[in-house]
Order: sequence, then C-alpha cells, then structure tokens
Amino acid sequence: MNVQRINGKQARALIEAGSVQVVDIRDSVSFQTGHIDGAVSINHANLQSFLDQTDRNLPLIVCCYHGVMSVDAAAFFRQQGFESVFSLDGGYSQWEQSAGEVT
Repeated sequence: MNVQRINGKQARALIEAGSVQVVDIRDSVSFQTGHIDGAVSINHANLQSFLDQTDRNLPLIVCCYHGVMSVDAAAFFRQQGFESVFSLDGGYSQWEQSAGEVT
C-alpha cells in the first residue's frame, strides 16, 4: 500500500491548520522525553481503544524515531480505514532538530 510521506515543514502546516491527529509509535520513555505537541503515544496496550475512538476522516500523521517504522505503521492505519495517513520523514529526530528553523 502506497504511503504518503511528508517532511517536518509540511507536517507543521497541517498541525497549525488544525483538524489533524498525530500519533507517536516510539516507546513510552522516548515519548515522555519529548514529542510533538498534541501527539498521542500509541502502543500495543492502547492501539485498539485508539482505533475505536478516533475519527478516521481526520488526517493522521505517524511519527517514529527516524521515519522508517512510521511507513509500515501508516500503511497499517490505512488498512484500518483512515482516509489520509502520512509518515513523517526523519521522524521525531528530524522534527526535534528542525524545531528552531523558520517554516
């Protein structure tokens, strides 16, 4: 399944526009150390409740460590019926490094 990949600038634009959900698939310690504002930490324990409670019509940005695992996770969410799913290129690592850049 083809997954849409976006860079940090594109992700920031979607987030600033509102009506987008950000999910972070990194481990809980990494998430607690730092994450995108408003992101939800997703793991095996809360995945089903997230799927049950989330509007599949809202765009979904999937974030991991470096933008590799998020591609497969984004494909999974597409298979679960989410209409518009994006994998964040470079993951949280790139997001954090570019935090001070003007977008």
